[in-house]
Amino acid sequence: MAADSEPALVYYVEDDDNIRDLTLYALKQASFEGRGFAHGDDFFAACAQAAPQLVLLDIMLPDTDGLQILARIRADAALRDVPVIMLTAKGTEYDTVTGLDAGADDYLAKPFSMVELISRAKALLRRARRPALGGNDPLVEGGPIALDAAAHRVTADGSPVELTVKEFELLRVLMQNAGRVLSRAQLFEAVWGSEFMGATRTVDVHMQTLRQKLDRARPDTAALIETVRGVGYRFNA
Repeated sequence: MAADSEPALVYYVEDDDNIRDLTLYALKQASFEGRGFAHGDDFFAACAQAAPQLVLLDIMLPDTDGLQILARIRADAALRDVPVIMLTAKGTEYDTVTGLDAGADDYLAKPFSMVELISRAKALLRRARRPALGGNDPLVEGGPIALDAAAHRVTADGSPVELTVKEFELLRVLMQNAGRVLSRAQLFEAVWGSEFMGATRTVDVHMQTLRQKLDRARPDTAALIETVRGVGYRFNA
């Protein structure tokens, strides 16, 4: 958390009053400062006054889709780095990957355990405070690929490569650890910040789309990301 005397500020967007109140109570018991919102507009109005350190976001909302709210969070310079946990009744692998691919940091399906939610929240806040795997170099180059973390831009031989937040982070971690084999568990921890069932598949799905986008920008660029059978992935500059 921000400091021992200052509880982390957590915003929860959920239209069900009972679920929202119960979750906010659990957050308070765990020494978080929780604020709840039934609508996206109220949430963003509060963000304009004070940015949260963590967001809990339901997908199924009456006025707008939670994924649309997530997209606005990731497009906002003041909020883009705030960890987001998606909380929803949907629990299939497709929905999980969709939420993570849209920029969520973690995902819990309802009904969820308050103990597990608090554990995930603490893990994401710890990750947000510690240095990223491989350092924080703003500009990383490997072969024809250049990654500018400050501008959130990737190019291959000068051609722009449009990546999602998670694809960008996967590439950044791989490039900053060029030549080193990173396991799927290491990659998931570095990019998503926690563990959950299906994490291995999530990494593989995102790696597949990352490679496809690199190859579209410049053929054979994806070959720089090597699959090390039974271990994980390695970036070879």
